[in-house]
Amino acid sequence: MIMKKVMYCTMLLASMILSQSCSNDETEWNNDFPFNNGVNGGVSSSATSTGTLGDIGTFDIALNTESLTESETIPTDDNDYVENTKFSKSVSIVFNENGASFSGDIDGTGILVNNDGANVVITSTTSDFVAYTVSGSTSDGSLKIYSNKKFKLELAGVSITNSTGPAINIQSGKRVFVVLADGTTNTLTDGSSYTDYVSEEDMKGCFFSEGQLIFSGKGSLTVNSNCTSAKKWDADALQFESVTSSGIRSDDYIVIRPNTNIYVEASVGNGIKGNDALSIYGGVVNVKASGSAAKAISTDGHLLISGGRTTAVVSGSAAYASGEVSGSAGVKTDSTFTITGGELYVKNTGKGGKGISVDMTTSFQGGTVAVITTGTTYSYGSDDSKAKGIKADGNLEISGGSIKVRTLGGEGCEGIESKGKITITDGATQVYAYDDALNSKYDLYINGGLVYAQSQNNDAIDANQNLYINGGTTIALGAGTPENPLDAAEGYNIYINGGNVFGIGGSIAQTSSASKQASIAFTASLSGKDIGLLDASGNSMLYMQVPSTNLTAVFMTASGMTAGQAYTVKSDVSISGGSTWNGINATGTISGGTTLTTATAALQVGQGMGGGMGGGGGMPGGAPGGRW
Repeated sequence: MIMKKVMYCTMLLASMILSQSCSNDETEWNNDFPFNNGVNGGVSSSATSTGTLGDIGTFDIALNTESLTESETIPTDDNDYVENTKFSKSVSIVFNENGASFSGDIDGTGILVNNDGANVVITSTTSDFVAYTVSGSTSDGSLKIYSNKKFKLELAGVSITNSTGPAINIQSGKRVFVVLADGTTNTLTDGSSYTDYVSEEDMKGCFFSEGQLIFSGKGSLTVNSNCTSAKKWDADALQFESVTSSGIRSDDYIVIRPNTNIYVEASVGNGIKGNDALSIYGGVVNVKASGSAAKAISTDGHLLISGGRTTAVVSGSAAYASGEVSGSAGVKTDSTFTITGGELYVKNTGKGGKGISVDMTTSFQGGTVAVITTGTTYSYGSDDSKAKGIKADGNLEISGGSIKVRTLGGEGCEGIESKGKITITDGATQVYAYDDALNSKYDLYINGGLVYAQSQNNDAIDANQNLYINGGTTIALGAGTPENPLDAAEGYNIYINGGNVFGIGGSIAQTSSASKQASIAFTASLSGKDIGLLDASGNSMLYMQVPSTNLTAVFMTASGMTAGQAYTVKSDVSISGGSTWNGINATGTISGGTTLTTATAALQVGQGMGGGMGGGGGMPGGAPGGRW
């Protein structure tokens, strides 16, 4: 932007006058920052700062199949719970290497069982609800079920490998209650191609169902998905077309309940896909996807996570197909995404890959989220896919929970990006990115919560319209000149209306004179220092343990700051009481230290078009206070 070019020239002149050391292109932050929480931990909070640097530059995410012990309330009026259906008929299928044996209600009951070796086909026309129990092992078999009623499918220690099609193929549009029998291990494996298909029947994955799949039970299920080209029947053309395969796929919706343990390894296609929706109420879900443009967990409809621990590890690169570039993703929904509880961990090492990609509204209301992307940009001709931690094509809202994102793959690799608005009202959001840490196409609001945003090579928090800070506590670490800790688009404004902010970068973008809370901006070398902001009466306003840096453009505001009032910034202070988060404390008592600068707060501070850095303080051996 033109504004940034003007700021660059002004900052360079100021740097020469003050003999300060500013980076022209890149920040030189140490990769370790004051994050005291690990990948599975909560937000660190203590009465005093310990000076211990955390793991934001090094934390990792890996698959974790350790079971959880979860409680669950069974609603009596919800048809998605197997407990609310009475099954009056039962059938047992026991696989062996060359065939299968059957028992139960199968003779003259409306339940027909046929098999060709270990390939078992069940056709149910009964008006009763049937419970099927499947066990045994085969390396050359399959299970297909036709049913005009919903049914229970209990996997009670079964292993099925089918080299020519799905291991389990449900040709019924009714609910399937998949119960993983307590203490059992179940394994499903398909082959690299599906050749054993029936006219007009879809075969879209290793475990495929036309109807809803609802998983429960305290056993485990492993799905090995290898198919390069699954089959979908085209009713208009009266022929099959090839589609991306999945490990677990429903052409309706998928529900995963607490205490389940599901592992999907997809070497080619997607991991778990619910066409209409995907809801994870609990359980342990692990998906490893390595194919080009693969999506570990996906749905065309709404995706909800409210409990459990979900981990997606993706390594596939983006790919060009059907006239466009498509990137891989740990989580992908063509509709909306909501997380209210539980844990979600995503790592994508693929070129142009996304951590979480949402086409519509994205809502973080609770739970723990951690995302890593390491891929660089994937290019095909003039088209490309850039790695993003969290990408929302609609509005993005954060109202609770803990979010941690790292994405360092190079230019265009942003931490959290919204093509709509970003609104943060609560929770703890921590982002470390090569490009913008937080970026919104439209307005960006920080109304509350805790925010840590750091960019290696761009602005920390960047709104492409207005930026409003109305509350909360924010740490914004931008890159070298002309990048800013806080930025709004040219022709728009930064409004400081409340809250606490510590920012540092190559320059300070100008705040609006229509702001409701005053701020200060100054230059100083603060690398590794404990600094404190105090009012004229010596009352504590804001404490910050500054990481290692060579940047010197500083912005500070604290709740209650008033324009025209003098404030003191001290170095080498101590903090007691209150709550320190990632080195910042707005509620403790500051003591000791030496005066670094005294500044008069103003509503409009920083660099604007043709303006100076207002609200600054006199620096020893530097320029006089007020302006550079």
